[in-house]
Order: sequence, then structure tokens, then C-alpha cells
Amino acid sequence: MQDTAKKRDFSSVMRSSNSRYLSAGGVPDKPVKVGFVLLEHFSMMAFTAAVDALVTTNLVRTAPLFEHIILGVDSRKVLSDLGIEIATNATLEHFTIEHRGNIDILIVCGGFRCDLNENPQLTETLKAADKLGLTLGGIWNGSVAIAYAGLLNNQRCAAHPENHAFIREQFPRVEVADTPLVITERCVTCAGPVSALDMMLTLIRKHYGEDIVRAIREILSCDQVAESGGKMKLQAGDDPTHPENLRSLMQLMNNNIEEPLTLEELTAHVGVSRRQMERLFQTHLETSPSRYYLELRITHARRLLLQTNETITNVALASGFVSTSHFSNCYKDYFGMSPSAARQKQHS
Repeated sequence: MQDTAKKRDFSSVMRSSNSRYLSAGGVPDKPVKVGFVLLEHFSMMAFTAAVDALVTTNLVRTAPLFEHIILGVDSRKVLSDLGIEIATNATLEHFTIEHRGNIDILIVCGGFRCDLNENPQLTETLKAADKLGLTLGGIWNGSVAIAYAGLLNNQRCAAHPENHAFIREQFPRVEVADTPLVITERCVTCAGPVSALDMMLTLIRKHYGEDIVRAIREILSCDQVAESGGKMKLQAGDDPTHPENLRSLMQLMNNNIEEPLTLEELTAHVGVSRRQMERLFQTHLETSPSRYYLELRITHARRLLLQTNETITNVALASGFVSTSHFSNCYKDYFGMSPSAARQKQHS
């Protein structure tokens, strides 16, 4: 008998929280391949920030979107600024960029104590990559290597402030920006660890869109406290720039999942009208209050289902569903499988 259950799509604000568990639409034929060239004494923090963005991208989708390889200039082991050696997949001598399929993005990762002299092998590799139309990137002072290859002439680039004077003296045709991140059509450069993450998110957005980036940020930015007064972000869409009334409504929903409040109770607690509440959600979250509340509850249920040993009945009750059958139908509408099938898949 044909399954006639309707498929529900999450609104954009909640889709990022659940993207890993949704069927992947528009899966690429092959992952984007990123190569990292590590210079001796490279910044471990900047490098791991960049790689973490790619790894997290693969975690939030059911199909891998990126592959990465690590390259040494002339050694299979490269010493980081922390004194920790990183094993590489190959050296530049043994990694020939013959065609575009070998690699799509090539990023040079530098650090505070990296040698700023030219390496002929790296220069030739970057020139070959440029001829094939690859995107080039530089982290910390990785832009220096790109400048030696003549690929930053008459362009802006970012670099660590410690290296600005060197670049301006050695490469008068290169414009050093005062910003930590510079994005051009074929080259991306950044000044340090924080901007390395932003740089990679820019590349990820270019290839796969804003929804993926939103999902990554939700995972990697949960401990940012500058805007939250020390409180950890607990829900999707919690943006300090949103109106206080909207944030209060969202917090009320988040605090009342097991026994959901009615829309009338929500408006009474916050002191807004039903129409004002609907306008707030539509304007800032592009969804309705009832849809957001349901998606918040089904997301909570998914976490309980896949991360605890509670029975499906208890998961349903803890997520504010009046019956197991209602919960099962709703879960299947959103995730394409029943709660029992999802749990079985999780443990298979």
C-alpha cells in the first residue's frame, strides 16, 4: 500500500538543528577537495579551526560534502607552533596537480614563526593550481607564499599584522588590508584562527549555501558568551539582536516543552497581542509561532530519542505530544521514518 503521509519541511530557523537527520537533497556527485599546505611552525589553532569547519560540514549532512588532505612542503611531518608534529598525506614534490579533479581548493597555512623566504617548490605548486582555476587560500601569513607566486598583484589580501610591513616592502603591487579576512573571486586570505573559521564558512557557503553554514555555526558557536551575558545558547534562532518580546516568547516555548502553553497563554505572559506575536515570528524567523513551537518540540524529541534510552512513549510525553501515535506520525512527517526506525538506524 502506498504511503500517503505528507512530508513536512522544517522552517529555516529549525532546519539547521536537524539537517543531519534529514534526507540530503541535491547531493553532489563528488565532495569538494581541499588541500592544506602546512608551513613549518604553522598555527595549530588556525589550522584546526579551518579543518573543523569542513569536518562539521560533513557531520550536518548525510552525505560527505568535503574531503581534505594535508601536504608538507618537503617533509611528511610538519612541526606546528605548539611543538606538535602533524603527519601529512604527501609532500609537494610527490603531489602533482595535473588536473582539476585532484583538488579544488589549496590553502597555505602559516604561523607567527614561519619562515617568510620563498620556497620554489611551493611557488610552482601555487602557479600550477592557479592555471587550473583552483581557489587559493592563505592563513596567517600564507598569503606571503601566494604573493611570491605573483598571484596577488593588484589585489587585496589579509595577513597577520606582524607581517604587514614585510608584505608592503617585498610586494609593492599587493595591497595589504587592515581587515582580518579578504575574499576575492579566486583567492581567500585571513589573519588568524578566528578569521580562519570565517574564511572556511565563506567557502562552504559558496559551494553549498547558507543553510549549511547556519547549521555549522549552531554547533561551533554554542560557547560564545560575549553577547549572552555568560549564558549558553540553548535554542536555534536565539539571536541577541531580535526584539526582547520575541526572545521572551521563544524562551517560554523552550521552557515549556513537556506541557506546551497555548498561544493565548504565551501572549498573556509576554504582554503582546496574538497578531503582534505572529508578526514578530514572521518578520524575524519567517515562520508562525505554532510551527516554531511544534518544530522545537519535535527537535527536542529527536534528541531524547537518539541520545537516551527512554521509551518512545516517554519521549512523546516529555515532548508535549498527547499520544504515541500522534508523535510517531509527526516524527515520520518530518524525518521520513518512524521513531522506532530512527532509533534502530542510530544503533545499527
